Amino acid sequence: MKLLCHALMKFFAGLILLGLLLFLPAGTLAYPGAWRFLALLFVPMLILGAVLLIKAPALLEKRLNTKEKEGAQQGILAVSGLLFLAAFILAGLDFRFGWSHMPVWLTASASIVLLAAYAMYAEVMRENVYLSRTVEVQDGQHVIDTGLYGIVRHPMYTATIFLFLAIPLVLGSWPAFAVMLFFPVTIIFRIRNEERVLEEGLDGYRAYKQKVKYRLIPFVW
Repeated sequence: MKLLCHALMKFFAGLILLGLLLFLPAGTLAYPGAWRFLALLFVPMLILGAVLLIKAPALLEKRLNTKEKEGAQQGILAVSGLLFLAAFILAGLDFRFGWSHMPVWLTASASIVLLAAYAMYAEVMRENVYLSRTVEVQDGQHVIDTGLYGIVRHPMYTATIFLFLAIPLVLGSWPAFAVMLFFPVTIIFRIRNEERVLEEGLDGYRAYKQKVKYRLIPFVW
């Protein structure tokens, strides 16, 4: 019951916060892109959360923990948070003042990409029960090298990049998209620090790096 209450509090806090960041700058609730985005993000999130609560409550509890211990990671998360704030506020202002004119086919395609990225995110969680939102090595943790982890070393971050780059397009805002283009840079810094932690604390990770060469995108990086 405690875990359920914690999850619901996080869920509704996130929903309310994103709603305020979008609708207040827009100056209206009649912002179709914002409603579309909130539905695409929070309906699957609610379903996934319910599944985790029933089948993997320990993983859900880890995913709800956002208290990063690594100093370098705290700085990276702070920069990421500022990017999100800027992107959402810009998207709302964009709708209010009509800066962007995005074709319907692009918004629809971005919606599909967002859902596909979220599905990939869910698959990563299915494959890796040690998946935490903080950089750490857990008791009993071992290297996962099958499934998506057999293709790239950080499939969760791959899914996250596609997810967050799709968001401003779903919202219909080019300025917000321009801001979000900096998000993959923060992920690169996060990965570099995370891999140092894993090399030092996780047995077999150095060998895994030799086996799976690419971090985010096959044949790219």
